[in-house]
Amino acid sequence: MTFKNKVIWITGASSGIGEALAYALAKQGAVLILSSRKTAVLKQVQQTCQKTCQEVYVQTLDLEQHDKIPSIVQKVIQERGPIDILINNGGISQRSLAQDTIFEVDKRLMDINYLGTIALTKALLPHFLKRQKGHFVTVTSLTGVFGTPYRSAYAATKHALHGFFDSLRAELVNNSIDVTLISPGFIKTNVSINAFVGDGQAQGSMDNRQSNGIQVDVFAQKMLQAIAKKKKEVYIGKKEVIMVYIKRFIPWLYYKMIARVAVR
Repeated sequence: MTFKNKVIWITGASSGIGEALAYALAKQGAVLILSSRKTAVLKQVQQTCQKTCQEVYVQTLDLEQHDKIPSIVQKVIQERGPIDILINNGGISQRSLAQDTIFEVDKRLMDINYLGTIALTKALLPHFLKRQKGHFVTVTSLTGVFGTPYRSAYAATKHALHGFFDSLRAELVNNSIDVTLISPGFIKTNVSINAFVGDGQAQGSMDNRQSNGIQVDVFAQKMLQAIAKKKKEVYIGKKEVIMVYIKRFIPWLYYKMIARVAVR
């Protein structure tokens, strides 16, 4: 599958995985709609993309403002025409023990990572159903498959995304609409710098495991290969990916290992 002339909407496109995807897709000639809260930064990404692809558009979107999402979706469809692929990539992480995390942090993570993504997906779903084609791609995390220390709220949002999109895929099996879940391990982005700590402030520093993770441009290429093949669910990382299979096939070992695993 080629992405040339495909209309692809990316959330969380101002940095990290979303930004890397934008650059990679621009080189392939996709028509891009870039979204995040940070309009000025998005415009910088747009300018870089336009060195290789002219059809790159900015649409400011705050996943926490659920009530505004349906009208934004209608605006994008009216202005840019049919959407082929939605890449749900926007979100934020967490680095704190559950006992030290105020409830407002749990709620905000759920509002952004889960409910914001679901609001956008549901707003676009009638468009895909009318066309009887479309592709939902959602970036979750390995913590959407297994929980780790210091990620209780984050893991909860990612588990929720897996549950929703697994169900949605089953419901759409006869509608020619694809659903792909991408579960990254440690990718070298600023996700840990921006992650909430227990009181809701940003951590402000890079995790050791994050800094030694896969380069984000390498990850983006692997992710695009999975999208092109319309994979149902893929895990992309280094040795941390093995924990998925240990939990599945040797659960007693997983439960011994997970409490001691280095996640920071």
